[in-house]
Amino acid sequence: MCAKLLETFPECMTKSLEELRKPKLQAWNLNKENSRAWLALNMMNEARTGFRAFNEGTKETGREIDFVKLRQGLAKGTPWTEELIESLMPAVKK
Repeated sequence: MCAKLLETFPECMTKSLEELRKPKLQAWNLNKENSRAWLALNMMNEARTGFRAFNEGTKETGREIDFVKLRQGLAKGTPWTEELIESLMPAVKK
């Protein structure tokens, strides 16, 4: 049915899809600056370390960092250093 409408009224179908997408685009446009800032901050630490753990991990050692240990360390003021990252890697888990 949709294919028939698309073939019969392509401009109407395009307009209908644009109207359906409009609320989502408006919400994105209202929040995109904050979302970019959040993503940049998140990728600097947790996600970046998590991606590394997944890439370097195995089925035996696991593929996830210790997020609880990370957040506890950051709450105590532990600096974001290579030593902290290494301590979170799956192979270091006991």
